[in-house]
Amino acid sequence: MMTYYPFLLDIVKYTVAGLGVVWIAFYLLRPYLDRNENIQLAELKKTISGQTLPLRLQAYERVVLFIERINPANMLVRMNNPDYSAAELYMLIVAELRNEYQHNVTQQIYVSPATWAIVKRLKEETLAVANNAIKDLPETATGLEFSRAVLTHISASENNPYDAGLALIRKELEQLF
Repeated sequence: MMTYYPFLLDIVKYTVAGLGVVWIAFYLLRPYLDRNENIQLAELKKTISGQTLPLRLQAYERVVLFIERINPANMLVRMNNPDYSAAELYMLIVAELRNEYQHNVTQQIYVSPATWAIVKRLKEETLAVANNAIKDLPETATGLEFSRAVLTHISASENNPYDAGLALIRKELEQLF
């Protein structure tokens, strides 16, 4: 057993020396490897940004269009028909609002969470305005009376939520550039 002792001692010495050399080489090369990784990561981000920027801009355009389309002032003009009763116009507005939202729901991938929160809040506020307007009218009310009630409610608020939402989105877009 004694004859193997110097041989084992040599193996341990060479192993420790080899590990020391590998450790020193790793820490000498580590800054270079990190820098190279950061450069590759920056190039990847630049490539992705170049590809997604047009998609993000298009998403913001669609969100702005959505807000303009659900603005009661615009929606009531678009859906204006003197033959509608208040209940019929209410049902059309609710259906149109839900269809517009479903059509644009995928845009939340490309816009910021703050922008998407604005979109959801405006959709809910529009539904609330329509719900409040239809509750206050008699069952025999016309679509014109319903339109007046909705527009009166919107004009009664001191800040137009649609204009405020659009302003916040524009501000966010300015930060992109």
